[in-house]
Amino acid sequence: MGIIRTPSPKLKEVRMSFFHATYGHVISGLSHNGKPVQAAVFNDNQVRAAAGLALVLAAVALVYGRFESVYLPMQAVTTFLFVEYLIRVTIGIQYSPLGVLAGWMVQRKGPDWASARPKRFAWTLALIMSGAMMVMTNAGVTGAVPLTICVIFMLLLWMESVLGLCVGCEFHGFMVKQGWVQKDSAFEICAHGACDIPPR
Repeated sequence: MGIIRTPSPKLKEVRMSFFHATYGHVISGLSHNGKPVQAAVFNDNQVRAAAGLALVLAAVALVYGRFESVYLPMQAVTTFLFVEYLIRVTIGIQYSPLGVLAGWMVQRKGPDWASARPKRFAWTLALIMSGAMMVMTNAGVTGAVPLTICVIFMLLLWMESVLGLCVGCEFHGFMVKQGWVQKDSAFEICAHGACDIPPR
């Protein structure tokens, strides 16, 4: 008869905390425009630093592929970025490789909190684009299509890292203004006040 081993209470606690973890950080006492922030947030300084790191990797890979016809760096970078954004979309930037490095880089700077859900939307776009690039570059596809996707991807990274422009926030704000959707209550703090839109 085999021995039935039950996990320790500590291991159970770790598993439960992982599977029921909130996406992002819920900051007690955080407020915006005089109202308490209920939804989860990310440190926008960390997000922007991580976008800058991803931009550098993508730029180096593009230069090698476009001007030297060396595609191994692009294959490696697109695969890495796909995994990077998959981690961000599923469990958060604080667990992704570039996110960890970016967090270390900005640790001496005070946090600038931004709503987590629009970041997740933007990272989902990045996940789709990096996935498409990963498939095409590793399949040997070259030409205008992968180049266009790469340029758009890098442009979005540049806007995030340099301008602090949240694509997810702006897109959501546009849809709310057009009356296509109602204001999402999880969009509370966004760059340039993109989330400060009264519900219709």
